[in-house]
This record gives sequence, C-alpha cells and structure tokens, in this order.
Amino acid sequence: MEHLRSMVWGPAEFVGPPPLRLTARGTLAGCLAAAAVVGTTIAGAWYGVPGLAAGEGGLVCAALLVLYLCGVRAGRALVGVVAVLAVCLALRTPQAAAGFVLAERGRVEPVVVTSVDSGSKDGTGSGRCLCSVIDRNGVPVKVCIWRGCEQNTRPGDAIAVVYDVKGRVPPRGAEGGGSPLDALSGLGGCLAGLLSACVVAVVRSYRLSATDPAPRPSL
Repeated sequence: MEHLRSMVWGPAEFVGPPPLRLTARGTLAGCLAAAAVVGTTIAGAWYGVPGLAAGEGGLVCAALLVLYLCGVRAGRALVGVVAVLAVCLALRTPQAAAGFVLAERGRVEPVVVTSVDSGSKDGTGSGRCLCSVIDRNGVPVKVCIWRGCEQNTRPGDAIAVVYDVKGRVPPRGAEGGGSPLDALSGLGGCLAGLLSACVVAVVRSYRLSATDPAPRPSL
C-alpha cells in the first residue's frame, strides 16, 4: 500500500514543511508552462500563425510540462490533474488571445445586419442569436456575430463590430469591449489551478536518496 500511495500521490519523503527549493521549483515550472501556453497562442494570433493561434503550440507546451513531471517521478494522479488543467488552459486560450489582439489593435466599425438566426448554436451550446452582417462597402463578413446580436435585432439594423487592422483575427461584436488584460481575465481560474497543481506535484515528488540525512521530526 505504501508503494501504491507513493506511485499515485508521490512519496513526499519529508517531515514538516516542504523543502523550499521544491516549492520554488514547482512554482517556476507552473509559471513557465502557463506563460508558454498563453504566450505561444497570443503570438500565433498576433502574427497570424494558424497552428499557434489555434492552441496547438499550447498543447505541445502542456505535453512538455507533463513529461517534466514524469521525469521527476511525480505522483501519477497529480500528473493527471496537471495534464487536464494544462490542456484546458491550452483549449481556452485561443479565444482569449483573439480578444487580446482585438483589444490591442482592433478598430470598431458599424455593420448592417442581413439576417438573424435565433435558433443556432454558437459552439458553446448556449443558443445565442447569430447575425449575418455586411460591412459599409456591402461585402458580407465571413463570420457570424453574436456579441450585440439580440432577440430584438432585425435585418437592416446597425451593430458595432471590432476588426483586426491586419486581418489576422476574425472580427467580433464590439459589445463589452475592454483592455487587453481584460480579454485574458477569464483564464485566471485555469492559471491558478495549474500553478497550484504543479507546486503540489513537484513538492510531493521528493525522495530521500541514500546519502540524504534522516529527516528530523518537526516540533
């Protein structure tokens, strides 16, 4: 049972508070992984690299973090928790990265609604209204807009849409615009969970080597 517990949750062969160096190492690993996941996705959206903007680079960073934890022989359950949180962060970041780019260099312009579909799903299962729109030159916008598209919106109405001036991020409704940091605020929960799980996984991976002195009991 002791061996099984060690494999699942990590050996944690220390008495008293966890070693400071392990806490620092876990914090550093979590911060670097989170920065890599978010940073690569933002860079992909900013420079128009489809693979990175879609979160594929973030998934690679998540895999590298899992490999690191396996390398330090962290508990399997904690490695699994970190893997789930890292993948969730990588999958949620593309939308936040697009919002970051639009908040940083977006331009708000009015568009005209051509049709409203109140029964469509927007990919989140929420059943929001989706508006098909044309720009001021009469050119149809390739994506449907849900921000600012309400139940009482009718064809011919004008709504505001924010465009990326370099065309690397799809336009979206300008309703509820904010700062670039506001666009990333929705990732806070995943970031905090990932950092905490990394610290716990690394700390509990501590093993006494043959040359280590026996731990003294805490007072």
